[in-house]
Amino acid sequence: MTELQSRAELQLQLSPDQLQNIRDRMESFDARSSDEGGAVNFRFVFGEASLVMPKGSLIMRARSPHPDGLARLKDLMATSVEFYASESRPQIVWQGDLSGQGELEQFREATVVETMDLTPHMKRVRLKAANLERFASFGGLHIRMLFPTLAVPDPVWPVRGNNGLVSWPDEARRPPARVYTIRRLDVSGGHFDVDFLIHEGENVGSNWASAARKGDKVGILGPVGRPLRPADWFVMGADETGLPAVGRMLESLPATTRGIAFIEVADEGERQPIENLTGIEVKWLYRNGAPGGESTALVDAVMSVAWPEQGTSFGWFAAEADAAKRVRDHWRSDLALGRDQTIASAYWTRGAAETE
Repeated sequence: MTELQSRAELQLQLSPDQLQNIRDRMESFDARSSDEGGAVNFRFVFGEASLVMPKGSLIMRARSPHPDGLARLKDLMATSVEFYASESRPQIVWQGDLSGQGELEQFREATVVETMDLTPHMKRVRLKAANLERFASFGGLHIRMLFPTLAVPDPVWPVRGNNGLVSWPDEARRPPARVYTIRRLDVSGGHFDVDFLIHEGENVGSNWASAARKGDKVGILGPVGRPLRPADWFVMGADETGLPAVGRMLESLPATTRGIAFIEVADEGERQPIENLTGIEVKWLYRNGAPGGESTALVDAVMSVAWPEQGTSFGWFAAEADAAKRVRDHWRSDLALGRDQTIASAYWTRGAAETE
């Protein structure tokens, strides 16, 4: 297959700290980095990228045998540079393959096939879309869903901008976006499942899922999120919002994987079957009337686990923001574990209407 290549040159001088932050982020997406001839090189399974820094400039290069791989490389580099050098307002314009305005490789329009109530407060929506191979790549579990609403009933979908990232041709018809987990993905069948926590209040995803009917349209972007690193042993923790991700991991990790997973739900009625194909022990925790985010049982359970001294290990946590911070601080500060061994994510914030 012919190799695809892209290049962007900016009038931008990165500081050593900015470069290190960009390097750390790229490595967290399963890249191996190296220094060679004044360049920082990144090697992924799907392609290669580099940062070259002649005085006063930054040159970004990406190459991959596949359009999805090239788009992924450009996305990772452009997002990192725009975030860590935001005060310089970098103007990224790619040249070469997949450059200029056009169809966004990360986007698909999806159509509702069917819906199912899993528990009193968890609803599964099955959607179909074309060319789902991309969403089985790169190790990401999540997608950004773009929802029609009463305020924006007929949204305009995004296109590729000059920087390789999402561009909105009509801001007035831009749909609200929220991040969800692909619970199950069937590439050959052309469909995937997303589980929604249904609850009262103003919540774009919950409201859309509650009213979803066969034939409804929604946009998806992705996959997003850091990939899960391979490991012999895992400790996992999640409340209802992280339950779909834990369920997918337990059904897809190698059978030889060991560890423990704590799942907190409102009560026993919210417990759902998981086809656990691993050696990871699953323990359900019930709040039994306590409001979500107020119980410390989940955090206490995860933090009480002793990590094995032999083999490779990984910690994964997703729940309320304060809980995620406590677990992250414990893993990073108390146990001195880095980003290569842990993910602790805030999926929602207590007191806030909703979290993207």
